[in-house]
Amino acid sequence: MRHPTLFLIAAFLFLAPASAQSDKPVRNLDLNAFYGSVLLHNTDISHLIRSHPSGLILGWNTKTFGSEAWQAAYNYPDTGISFVYQDMRNETLGENFGLYAHYNFYFFRRNLQMRIGQGIAFNTNPYDARENFRNNAYGSHLLSSTYLMLQYYRQRIWGRLGLRAGLTLVHYSNANFRAPNTSTNTLGLTAGLLYELDAEDRPFESPPSEPISEPVRFNLVFRSGINESDVIGSGQYPFYIFSAYADKRLGRLSALQLGTDLYYSNFLKELIRFQATSFPELDVSPDTDYKRAGVFLGHELFINKLSVITQLGYYVYYPFDFEGRTYNRVGIKRYFGPKWFGALSLKSHGAKAEALEFAIGIRL
Repeated sequence: MRHPTLFLIAAFLFLAPASAQSDKPVRNLDLNAFYGSVLLHNTDISHLIRSHPSGLILGWNTKTFGSEAWQAAYNYPDTGISFVYQDMRNETLGENFGLYAHYNFYFFRRNLQMRIGQGIAFNTNPYDARENFRNNAYGSHLLSSTYLMLQYYRQRIWGRLGLRAGLTLVHYSNANFRAPNTSTNTLGLTAGLLYELDAEDRPFESPPSEPISEPVRFNLVFRSGINESDVIGSGQYPFYIFSAYADKRLGRLSALQLGTDLYYSNFLKELIRFQATSFPELDVSPDTDYKRAGVFLGHELFINKLSVITQLGYYVYYPFDFEGRTYNRVGIKRYFGPKWFGALSLKSHGAKAEALEFAIGIRL
């Protein structure tokens, strides 16, 4: 359990977009170079911002044409897999190699493309107390990573070759799996080439789509994982979260949620003990309860068998002050049949990550 490799590989397979195609798939490749700057989202990493990172993004894309109702609803997006290499141009931060599942969404007569990718990255030079103590951005080799690209997009300018250019944002974090975890965000300019692997396109279809109307449904979710406090070397501990919420579908694309969370976060036990014994001026009792309970309001956006969840919560039981009473959760759900689902989510307090959560749930 101390090594997250298998969990992150499973998470990538869980996130990989699935799109059933009744005909032969139509695919393309794209290669983009980017050059940019690390954004100063936290003054604790100011000593690491010395140069301009650069890198390459390689994408493998499969087009959709409306064989399923969700494809038409989202203007026929692409599904795909991508690889990102980033040289941080800083020997302290090293280099990052990432593998992602992504969607490409289109706007303005398909001349503007927005890509959203989520995956796993490997950092070559994470924090080490002796060899690399200045790297407070990455506390582990394996990182969760998200990237966004917004590009002007033109295909088949010369035969099967096209062009694309725009902006990209790449985020790396281990979600407090191991301290330190200040993370980085790189904003860059991108330019690249697109090559169509298949010569023929098909016309877009508009399959019939019947409205969805459901009564209020109840959900039970169990979430777990491992995390560590910001105190380096304090140790990694498992956490357990029990959630119950009601949801109401507003149509084919979205639903509202209202629910509650009960947190058993064992890293807080160690943090309470540490503060009580090492910082008496904080006036923390060693007997302080480490459990928390919160209520939340959420939204779910449905994309095929996947959905995107966003939740904003408030602790109603909060005996120990840790990062404030409000919290938020952003994540991905994947449904396995009409009732069961799995989820992968990031729980945080504003921009401060607390944990990467793996979940299983049932919708009744």
